[in-house]
Amino acid sequence: MRGTKPHMSPDPEAVANLAAPGWLSEHARAEWDRVMPILTERRILTDADLGGLENYCIAIGTVREMEAHLQEHGHVMQDIEGKMKRNPAVGIQSDAMTRARLLAAELGLTPVSRSRPAIRDDEDDDDLSIVD
Repeated sequence: MRGTKPHMSPDPEAVANLAAPGWLSEHARAEWDRVMPILTERRILTDADLGGLENYCIAIGTVREMEAHLQEHGHVMQDIEGKMKRNPAVGIQSDAMTRARLLAAELGLTPVSRSRPAIRDDEDDDDLSIVD
């Protein structure tokens, strides 16, 4: 039997719309600026989640940087012996895509993660005690 990840519920300690850290790359900062308003509106992002958001943005930035590199240099290159081999940027981009997809799901940024049923609040829990 397969379980499902719970849907994210609004958090009373959710952070407000924060500016991107200055050390993020241009592409990572652009992704932060794109998703931060979405996450702020949903009220699901807390201080504890900021590292995950930073990592997600770094992964997206890496995907975009590697795509620019691949468009310029191609997916295949010659090594010093003249043999054709895969551009290392292909693997870097693939790894970053995997990280971005996993982190996006954790942050509720994918269609599947948004479609999951919500976590019930404590006051909604059924009383399962046998004796009152």
